[in-house]
Amino acid sequence: MELALTEEDSAQWVYRGEGAVNLVLSYTGSSPSFIGKVMRIRKVPRNGSKGVKISNLALSEHECLVWKDVVELISSSDEEIANQQYLQHVLQPLLGSKFIDAGVHVSVSREFLESVEKNVISQRPAWRVDAAGVDTHCDFGLLMSDHSLFANGSQGSGPCISVEIKPKCGFLPLSRFISDGTAIKKKITRYEMHQALKLHQGEISHLSAYNPLDLFSGSKERIHKAVKDLFTTPQNNFRVFLNGSLILGGLGGAAENTNLCVAKAFEDELKSVIQADSGLCTENFFTLIAETLKKSGVLDQLLEVQKLDTIDIEGVIHAYYDITSQKCLVCRDLSEEEVKRYASLHSASLDESLRIVKDYLIAATAKDCSLMICFRPKKEEDSGSVYNNVYLESTKQAFDFKVYFIDLDLKHLNKVEGYYKLDKKIVSCYKQMIKMDEEME
Repeated sequence: MELALTEEDSAQWVYRGEGAVNLVLSYTGSSPSFIGKVMRIRKVPRNGSKGVKISNLALSEHECLVWKDVVELISSSDEEIANQQYLQHVLQPLLGSKFIDAGVHVSVSREFLESVEKNVISQRPAWRVDAAGVDTHCDFGLLMSDHSLFANGSQGSGPCISVEIKPKCGFLPLSRFISDGTAIKKKITRYEMHQALKLHQGEISHLSAYNPLDLFSGSKERIHKAVKDLFTTPQNNFRVFLNGSLILGGLGGAAENTNLCVAKAFEDELKSVIQADSGLCTENFFTLIAETLKKSGVLDQLLEVQKLDTIDIEGVIHAYYDITSQKCLVCRDLSEEEVKRYASLHSASLDESLRIVKDYLIAATAKDCSLMICFRPKKEEDSGSVYNNVYLESTKQAFDFKVYFIDLDLKHLNKVEGYYKLDKKIVSCYKQMIKMDEEME
């Protein structure tokens, strides 16, 4: 880590967004080392241990068993280092190195982090602020290319527009370990069912029409529909940037639905990029995204990794209890007949149980990641561009494009029980909503 940031540098790093674990900052200064870059800095829960380390390793004893074949990962001394090793040694071979930027670490002082926290607090969603702050005990950040821009995009190389999409799970599970009581999972997407729970809990104000199966269908028409549905209800699944600045969607949380006023402002913003008649820029933008997703093949790659989850969380939970040498709390509450369904999992070898859980955790990352697609109109003189390109027939425009996966964090083993409980909750809430709807008819 040769690069180092101190308190004086903090004003040049501005809020870009955040997830549950990290805050994302983008650079606005003039240093060649940082132009066109974003940096992830770690957050810590308000009720947490303020980043105090309790072990020399980022992974638990049981996690070291799960990832025993990835020496670089199990020897990681820090969460951020573990994530970087996970990207390089687990995900890049599966998703393709051309779609993943593992980033480099940069040293940051405590004063830099404290100053950044003060600078960005007013831009963060209140509930994010209440839940977590910047981890001022962590002495480094992860520096990556700003995938909402092209190289030198912040230095006036023409307009570029980028879209961030969180695709979610793109298939319906068919596992024989799914119980009769939750068999609806084989017909209704996890995303649609989760919408019901989020509405019930007040996290969203409207159900989204988005269906991940449309996005992953391979059909340009269905992909176009999926993108349009995401645009209508962006929540935290769809954001658009123009020259690196957000023009649609929310920064640190769910965005409101796209009303006529927002849609009109968005249409106007697109005029600098899409050469279409007034009122048609947005539809052409959806077509551009659909054409690019189809041409890049990136969703096929992602779906393949998501499908490493072959037996669903209802099967995985049994392997988890075997790995952690705990009495299976699920089987404890089942009838003798129901227990037989899972007997083969409990009689599997340790290596087989480890494989099941490892594949599930990798798939969980793939189901929760985001895609960043960046476009810029191709100039006639740019015949030797290093980027892929796509042609938008309706506007007779060619565009350079690049596609990257982001938010590819390692999912920890101790979350498996939580995933199982959430799965039950999601199905239960959805079934309750359907029942209420039927009673009202």
